[in-house]
Amino acid sequence: MRQDVIDLYDEFTHRGLDRRVFMRRLAELTGGTAAAYAALAALRADPAKAAIVSPDDPRLQAERVMFAGADGRETGGYLVVPADAPAPRGGVVVVHENRGLNPHIEDITRRVALGGLNALAVDFLSPLGGTPADEDRARELIGQLDAAGVVADAAGAIAFLRNRADSNGKVGMVGFCWGGGVVGRVAVTQADLNAGVVFYGIQPPAEQVAAIQAPLLLHYAGQDERINAGIPAFEEALKSAGKTYALHMYEGTQHAFNNDTSEARYDPDAAALAWERTMAFFAEQLG
Repeated sequence: MRQDVIDLYDEFTHRGLDRRVFMRRLAELTGGTAAAYAALAALRADPAKAAIVSPDDPRLQAERVMFAGADGRETGGYLVVPADAPAPRGGVVVVHENRGLNPHIEDITRRVALGGLNALAVDFLSPLGGTPADEDRARELIGQLDAAGVVADAAGAIAFLRNRADSNGKVGMVGFCWGGGVVGRVAVTQADLNAGVVFYGIQPPAEQVAAIQAPLLLHYAGQDERINAGIPAFEEALKSAGKTYALHMYEGTQHAFNNDTSEARYDPDAAALAWERTMAFFAEQLG
């Protein structure tokens, strides 16, 4: 798909472009209304493609849970643990994109658990009634969340995993897009985070980087101008503060290259390599 079409979609999904303006400009770029809707179908996530790991995979145990988030409020999550992996074991908090806790993120959570870790995907839209089925509505709600409350909910998820009887006390985080930015903010504020993995997320302010204690693994897409603009200052701050990190740039890929439900942006080779690196990193850091 043409880069200008992908860039326009990014403006719509991440910069608040009005939907009617987006569709008009998309029709202009693609040559008509029918072509615009066809392009949109290729760009949007397709829930039917989400189950790479079946929800009833016998190797896993999955359930809906509630835990104490910001100010003790009830926060929802999707917990998946290995059925037979030896305990104690590490845990991973999975942070969704700006579409909320959808089937794709649930599938990602199952993939983490298949690596022998306890995995908890948080529904950060819990304070607003939970993730809706309409992804456009989910994006609107994401914009209403309080940043401090999001970090506090993440801290509650970390505590939930760390305090389980089958935990070894080590907890990491992985986040995608909006969730990648959350991982950065949590790494700045939560000194007890044991590992952080960012997939194409906004970087924390350079002046806050010195507070980071967790080792970081950073995945970025080569064709992601909006996110990549912040890399130089972030990496310089990491180096100056002597932080432990690894940064990988996947040349030629688009933002959301790991999302296998988005036909136009998914890159199977980059996604496989990034996932291999992610699980090896968690194995090293979390045991």
